[in-house]
Amino acid sequence: MTVLLGGARDSSVVAWRNLVTIRRNPDLLLGAVVSPIVFVLVFAFVFGGSLGGDGYRHFLVAGIFVQTVAFNSAFTTLGLSSDLAKGMIDRFRSLPMSRLAVILGRTASDLVVTSVTLVIMTGTGLLIGWRISSSPLSAALGYLLLLFFAFAMSWIGAWIGLLCRSVEVAQSAGVLWLFPVSFVASVFVSAQTLPGPLRVFAEWNPISAVANVTRALFGNPVQPPGVPPATGWPAEHAALYAVLASLTIIAVFMPLALARYRRVASH
Repeated sequence: MTVLLGGARDSSVVAWRNLVTIRRNPDLLLGAVVSPIVFVLVFAFVFGGSLGGDGYRHFLVAGIFVQTVAFNSAFTTLGLSSDLAKGMIDRFRSLPMSRLAVILGRTASDLVVTSVTLVIMTGTGLLIGWRISSSPLSAALGYLLLLFFAFAMSWIGAWIGLLCRSVEVAQSAGVLWLFPVSFVASVFVSAQTLPGPLRVFAEWNPISAVANVTRALFGNPVQPPGVPPATGWPAEHAALYAVLASLTIIAVFMPLALARYRRVASH
């Protein structure tokens, strides 16, 4: 119990240090906020008219929420890579603190950034006509699922960040893999409209499951206008699959990130 409390205290100190850095350099939030707003405006107004108008906007917004929290894992990648390049990891290693604290503090602070991003994204969605049509409890569960998935994705970002020896490499590595994963999913279109193998990948993509469950919890349409309901195990058990996928990501990438941290910190 003492070890756990010590680890939690160390993690909170590291998380506060990261948040102070953002407070002193608020431009670091621009990437987390501006890009998703641009996606909402472009797809809602440029493509929305040909894809279903207002009905498509109600389908779109929750999907972009999921894409946004997934892309925010790139900030974990960049933050850890920057600390590694500046020698901060070595300094943390020399202190009498939990080995988990550095990574957990980073993921916790990035979760705060994600929460702020979701608040701004919610306001943007409301401005373009998107609405939450469910109960407050269902909406709260939707946001909790988004944050849980964001926490899971941040561990992938942490592992990638500790693999990168330079910030320049981390800037590319943290984002490039997210484009195919987030676009071949039920974010902007239904998985049913994709051809062959892309459809199978999209149906089993955890981002699709989280997006569909979030839409349902918000009382939004799970499919775009004119698209029939999806079938298959991932669609019929989307909530279970979304939670299991998030837990699996944490179970796999948390040990990988810790192992990589021990390796780089010992050099």
